[in-house]
Amino acid sequence: MRGVGTVLFLVVLATMVATGARRWRIPAPSLLVVAGLVVALLPGSPAIEVTPEIIGLVVLPPLLYASAEDVSWRELRAVWKPVSVLAVGLVLASAAVVGYVASVITPLSWQMALVLGAVLASTDPVAVTALGRRLALPPKVQAMVQAESLFNDATSLVLFKVAVGVAVAASAVSWPGAGAEFALLAGGGTLIGAAVAGVVVLIRRRTEDPVLETVVALVTPYAAYVLAEAAHTSGVTSVVVAGVVLGGRSDRLTSARIRLQLHAVYGTVVFLLESVVFSLIGLSLPGLIDELGDGDRLWPLYALALAGTLIAVRMLWIFPLSALLQWKGGQRRTNWRVPVVLSWAGTRGVMPLAAALSIPVTTAGGAVLPGRPLVLVLTTSVVVVTLVVQGFSLAAVVRRSGIALEPDRTEREEARARLGLAEAGLRRLDEMSELEAVPEVVADRLRRALQARQEHALERLDDTTDSATESAEHVYRQLRRDLIVEETAELQRLYDGHRISDSTRRRLQRSLDLEEARLSGS
Repeated sequence: MRGVGTVLFLVVLATMVATGARRWRIPAPSLLVVAGLVVALLPGSPAIEVTPEIIGLVVLPPLLYASAEDVSWRELRAVWKPVSVLAVGLVLASAAVVGYVASVITPLSWQMALVLGAVLASTDPVAVTALGRRLALPPKVQAMVQAESLFNDATSLVLFKVAVGVAVAASAVSWPGAGAEFALLAGGGTLIGAAVAGVVVLIRRRTEDPVLETVVALVTPYAAYVLAEAAHTSGVTSVVVAGVVLGGRSDRLTSARIRLQLHAVYGTVVFLLESVVFSLIGLSLPGLIDELGDGDRLWPLYALALAGTLIAVRMLWIFPLSALLQWKGGQRRTNWRVPVVLSWAGTRGVMPLAAALSIPVTTAGGAVLPGRPLVLVLTTSVVVVTLVVQGFSLAAVVRRSGIALEPDRTEREEARARLGLAEAGLRRLDEMSELEAVPEVVADRLRRALQARQEHALERLDDTTDSATESAEHVYRQLRRDLIVEETAELQRLYDGHRISDSTRRRLQRSLDLEEARLSGS
């Protein structure tokens, strides 16, 4: 009962804090970490012990899947080159530098310092997505930040396994073996994730049962993760690939009614899991500190130094890379606004914590692994520092950089798209009227509705008998649904023609889904 009460307390606390964060326009992950830390320091607070199973198996799959679904295929294809450099090169550089600094300034052996460097090397997709959700970043910048955090985990996991092997078994580093393991983790995870996505597509195309669709959507990330881990490949990569593949096809797999239901259910699950997991990070830190020895009392200074090292390495990597890419692109003057935002968006979060918790307690000889408590404390502390410092200031950095999309621009893009949808519906209605396939009274009603939407869009651009009635109402609803199909196709054409962004496409698709649901009486 105590465990159940603790879980309920976490859910209530996290929900209240996250709700307040949304109302106050404060980054929820940052506020949740602070709230968890404050509660853990209160007298009488229960000791919270976070296990790798809770983070790795219960929390991570759905959050990773939701983050991957948000990535736009089109934007991902446009940024895959710099993302590849960041996901591999920056991870290796961060692990090496952090490991060296940790071996110099902390009591850790060089082996455990290498483990710490591997744990902290990659940015966290859950934290990055949660922090960036309310920032009006340009589509390519948003895609770059999210894609890097999603795809750099395979590199970090390989480094982590190699470092743990050195620390636990005192084995020599085999770089050819590490390369083969990277290929197995990333390649195997990619294949399994794509296979799971293919099976899910077949199932969802053959059912219109809302309950079954919801169950399939909730089970998909867990299936991808468990199958990949059972095959000794990367469960994280598998979930990410499945999410990216299915996210790009979601509008074509199900009806509007089911899409709305899935959006509501999955939004609730993600909200609860994000709220609880970031609270757990703050709640678990005091308990980890209690396990430290007398020689580790300078851990706050170590944590600040390592967090500063991560930020410095990221800047020293991104700024020259950006300058090189802009020089190759023929730009005479280097634009530093995007590199500044990319550098400051490299927060750590759930993934490093899950990796640190999975460090073995003993060596291959059965002795206690020295330095493990300090690695856990430093990992959690660096996560807290990055979430608080970078999380609370990221919005200000984006505003000062000037790259944030202005609300007027977003509204005008959406208004132009709405105008195009209304015009597509009117064209289709005229074609049907010419064939005399539509009762005049119904055609007039539909035309007035579409013209009203057309006029409203233009205004936004300028400013920035009973049985007969029932029959007409039925015909109206049916024809309006047919027109929505045409508008949906036009929306896809606008997106394929690079005339609107992915976020605009998603908002308008949801608007059409809501109208179709209303027409169906759902």
